[in-house]
Amino acid sequence: MNSHWLPGNRITLLENGEGYYPRVFEAISQAKEEVLLETFILFDDKVGRQLHRALLSAAANGATVHVLIDGWGSPDLPPSFTQPLLDAGVRLRAFEPVRRLFGARVNLLRRMHHKIVVVDGQHAFVGGINYSIDHIAEFGPQAKQDYAVEVEGPLVGQIQAFCRANVEAPQPSRRAWVQRWRNMRDRAEEEREVEDGAVAAFVTRDNHLHRSDIERHYRAAIRSARHRILIANAYFFPGYRLLRDLRRAARRGVQVDLVMQGQPDMVWVMRATELLYRHLIRAGVRVHQYCERPLHAKVAVIDDRWATVGSSNLDPTSLSLNLEANVIVRDEAFARHLRERIEQLMTSHCKLVERPVPGKLRSAWIGVRSFVVFHALRRFPVWMQRLTAPPPRVVPMGDEPT
Repeated sequence: MNSHWLPGNRITLLENGEGYYPRVFEAISQAKEEVLLETFILFDDKVGRQLHRALLSAAANGATVHVLIDGWGSPDLPPSFTQPLLDAGVRLRAFEPVRRLFGARVNLLRRMHHKIVVVDGQHAFVGGINYSIDHIAEFGPQAKQDYAVEVEGPLVGQIQAFCRANVEAPQPSRRAWVQRWRNMRDRAEEEREVEDGAVAAFVTRDNHLHRSDIERHYRAAIRSARHRILIANAYFFPGYRLLRDLRRAARRGVQVDLVMQGQPDMVWVMRATELLYRHLIRAGVRVHQYCERPLHAKVAVIDDRWATVGSSNLDPTSLSLNLEANVIVRDEAFARHLRERIEQLMTSHCKLVERPVPGKLRSAWIGVRSFVVFHALRRFPVWMQRLTAPPPRVVPMGDEPT
């Protein structure tokens, strides 16, 4: 796994845009040396313009500012937004610029799904929150429920090394990937002096050497669970092995709670997830649907000692195609706090999914349908990898500063 556990970190949970944006914008605007920002979505709206001002402030302070956006997720940034950044010296790049066919975006697969910020090597932000107004409550009933963390301590150096490698070699060879993680390891060793604080790891998923690292961390934690597994995940359709681990945990007496979308932003995603409900509930897993607004979370807590917050869903695209990044924390205080926040959602805004009791014929049909859809969706990334042979590109946006 591409992770190095480091002690001595301060990990702060940030909930929704209301908790995240003020903190990250303040840190960016006060940067003196360097800002590294990677995001799936950046829109030219109220939130995007606040980020825009913070980036310009950092550049005015003399900081080197690198911004990497995903071309599919952020397809429509106008020159009025990008040119002032370029004029200020911001290095602005796009991961696989959007391609359109009859006006529709067609290059959906293998996205750069990170939401990472590193400021002056002192503060790092990792999570699932993009830069768009639909992450704050004023957006209305479709405002997303989501989480991120602010990291201070030795782990920041590891995250910084990762982002710098993306700037220096956006399409690294296998040798370059090995060197990247050696650099991260060396930086981590240099930062090991502080022992107090949370033990944490920065874990990523890519299409080179680390195709299954996030999933493997989840599975290892689930298999070791003794009392409680609590997962809140927006797009839940994991592989057979992770589902098997959850069912086995429930059968050995672990309380397993899954918080899924009940008010989805994409209805078809919820319908696919519902195919798994009967299979999970029969094993003793409790499934809760969050119904206040769209759930965008990618978080989990196990036994109040292991927790993760990041960008990775538990679905075929996140686990098999996209570039993802999570922070994993071994700290009772943080894990307990995150658990309490998720349980507050469960108590106030979730409904427990009851096990359906269909007739024998309908039960057989549901079983056949679930089997076919499950295995088709699980093989979908493999098929798409073969169909999307050209490697993704990272290209400058506009005329970069020299």
